[in-house]
Amino acid sequence: MSPPHPTDAAAAARRARFTDLFDRTHGALLAYAVRRVADPSDAADVVAETFVVAWRRLDDVPPDDAARPWLFGVARRVLANHYRGERRRLALADRLREQVVEVVPPHEPADPTLLRAMDALPPDDRELLRLVAWEELARDEIALVLGVPRATVRVRLHRARRRLLAQLAALEDHAPPPVVQRDGGPGHVRSGWADARPGPQEAR
Repeated sequence: MSPPHPTDAAAAARRARFTDLFDRTHGALLAYAVRRVADPSDAADVVAETFVVAWRRLDDVPPDDAARPWLFGVARRVLANHYRGERRRLALADRLREQVVEVVPPHEPADPTLLRAMDALPPDDRELLRLVAWEELARDEIALVLGVPRATVRVRLHRARRRLLAQLAALEDHAPPPVVQRDGGPGHVRSGWADARPGPQEAR
């Protein structure tokens, strides 16, 4: 059997050094990060990013006990980036909250009977109906939003319109609303008090 190639041996030594570095320091780094962030999952991300940097710059990591403070320095810079990103996110959220009052109110139907009929539909039906009526999306666009074929959107819209009409008829007749049967698995979406705009292919 031929001896290991020199590059293979160097790669193995590099992995062994990194593994030893991780085993000796990850607990202390995680404790350091947990004490400085609000969400423990953010602390895990900070430590993971710290070790990504350590792997890329493994040749720069000091030996022995000096490696620990070096890693803390990296973690400190990663945390600084995290704080900047968090501040930007909060600032954006504040701006959006200020602009909410300027947004056009949702096109919620004013007819209370229609509202009750909509409420009687499954959540997937209501979402699809709102994509059609509120967002005014075409079938092609709805298919992209939901991750389903356009033909599937057409079928579900047709079924949802029938269910909505049945609910409206039951409410107007003061009869118990019909039981809605879900005819698809997870991810099936139905709805449709309005028709979707045709896609580019259907417009021809």
